[in-house]
Amino acid sequence: MKNLFRLIKDYFKAHPVVLTIVVICAFLNALAAIIAPIMLQNTVNLIEIGIKEGFKAISNDFFLYLTLMITFYAISIASGFTYSQLTARYAQMYLHELRVRVFSHLEDLPISYFDKNEKGSIMSTFTNDIDTIRQLLSQTLADFLICFVAFVSVFATMIYSSIYLSIVVLIGTVAMVLVSKHVGSRSAKGFMNTQVILAKEEGYVEEMMNGLKVVKSFNHEDEAIIKFKEINNKLEYESCNANKYSNILMPIMGNIGNLLYIAVIVVGTLLFVFKVDNLSIRGLQPINIGILVSFLPMVKQFTNNVAQVSNQVNPIAMAIGGVSRVYKLLDEPVEVDEGYVTLIRAYIDENGIIKEIEDKNKTNCWAWKHPHKESGDITYTLLKGDIVLDDVDFGYNDKRLVLHNVSVYAKPGQKIAFVGATGAGKTTITNLINRFYDIADGKIRYDGININKIKKKDLRRSLGVVLQDTNLFSGTIMDNIRYGRLDATDEECIKAAKLANADSFITRLPSGYNTYIKGSGSNLSQGQAQLLNIARAAVSLCPTLILDEATSSIDTRTEAIVLSGMENLMKGRTVFLIAHRLSTIKDADAIMVLENGRIIERGTHEQLISLKGYYYQLYTGKFELE
Repeated sequence: MKNLFRLIKDYFKAHPVVLTIVVICAFLNALAAIIAPIMLQNTVNLIEIGIKEGFKAISNDFFLYLTLMITFYAISIASGFTYSQLTARYAQMYLHELRVRVFSHLEDLPISYFDKNEKGSIMSTFTNDIDTIRQLLSQTLADFLICFVAFVSVFATMIYSSIYLSIVVLIGTVAMVLVSKHVGSRSAKGFMNTQVILAKEEGYVEEMMNGLKVVKSFNHEDEAIIKFKEINNKLEYESCNANKYSNILMPIMGNIGNLLYIAVIVVGTLLFVFKVDNLSIRGLQPINIGILVSFLPMVKQFTNNVAQVSNQVNPIAMAIGGVSRVYKLLDEPVEVDEGYVTLIRAYIDENGIIKEIEDKNKTNCWAWKHPHKESGDITYTLLKGDIVLDDVDFGYNDKRLVLHNVSVYAKPGQKIAFVGATGAGKTTITNLINRFYDIADGKIRYDGININKIKKKDLRRSLGVVLQDTNLFSGTIMDNIRYGRLDATDEECIKAAKLANADSFITRLPSGYNTYIKGSGSNLSQGQAQLLNIARAAVSLCPTLILDEATSSIDTRTEAIVLSGMENLMKGRTVFLIAHRLSTIKDADAIMVLENGRIIERGTHEQLISLKGYYYQLYTGKFELE
């Protein structure tokens, strides 16, 4: 419930003026609907007097009460229309803001969060759970508020009219509350379970869609269907259970309300026939037709309010489940960035001093802007790509380290290769350079600056990355290449494509660089998609490149073409190269051989061959990488 109140607080904080008007209109709607029957009671009493004494005796009061009754009904209609329109509009506006907030928060979460949570479950939070909030804000809250105000007001008015009849209503209300508690709680539990299982189902569907080729390749369709049916059966059971209790609640409440209505008629008639004095807060007075006529609509309204409140249990329960999951996501700690060194465009003046440039389009020279807190001075260091890992330890959790005392020294323009079996820690090292994860011990320096001091966005802006998995986005080929640097011109994108030897296949496509590709590049071959990834890294103009199995999805002939094209790209840049094909790293300046998170050998290809150690065994085929 605290998350529900937190949502309401955030909702009011986002639109305080409009929602204050909504609350006022809701109160007016409820109160006007209560006062109108009182005017009806007075009008009926006047008619009774007019029958006996003549219409002239009551004409002034009659028209006054009739006018007030019409006025209050008009206020009820107008305020009801106003709050319903405002609620519908501003609920959608808040949901728009909430979706933006959730998406922005997702963008700020660390990589570890996505490693631990299913994408389908995250998507379910983003869609289904937020949709339950839509129902709550656009309808349920306003209805609940009106019902509560009407409930209190009607009951107070009934006591004002007749305590005897109010006691009858109170007894019926107790019965309605008990039924609502028993049936509604089971329904609410079912709806909350439905939200949880729905997230699991969406996660499973997303997983199967991503691995559809594998499913078909291994004839796993039947097993996938069985697993889906198992999850779907649970969803059906919980949903049916929830709706079963939900659907019987209103008929039960309605019938209790009808019985209560009849009971009031019977008791009221007996009081009238036997001339029992009516007890109200005004004292003992003879009961009359006006009291009975005005009391019956209030009974109907009162029971409807109780039933309406009971009917809100289910959407509130669903919303509580949805709100809890949304706030659980929003409460996930964002990626911490305490860096203060930034990357700026710069130039070197005639005295050889590095200075920041205002016109960012006039230079491709970059520098680190390093403010020193102690002295207040600012120093500038040219971005070169000098990276040092010094005795680095790292573990994905505190219990187990996956890297031990790793030291790597990469000078500007050098190509550093990592070799080792799967799980040896090759990709982990590059992830640490990117600060996707933070090290447990040791230091990583970039151009002599501890990377903990560099803002993460600026650090990553200086690194070009080509991963083993191709990651393209829906859009044109030009858009996907420009993803590496958004201010790149068309000419620069084409130049990058030529460097990656992607230009030849792009120009053969129907619309060339304007060819639209689907997400993940499913309408391209694996090799073509990877060539675009390489072109995207090329256009970034970063001094440091990380190539994580960049050519693993390309055939040997295409690989030779790509590597020859990338030689120009790698000139003057620091390159970290991870490869299983040892032939692709023979010309590396240094090769690091990893085993179980430790560097066991290092040197050039010739040096490692002469050692006749682990690398030699791999190269000669006596060992194989797994």
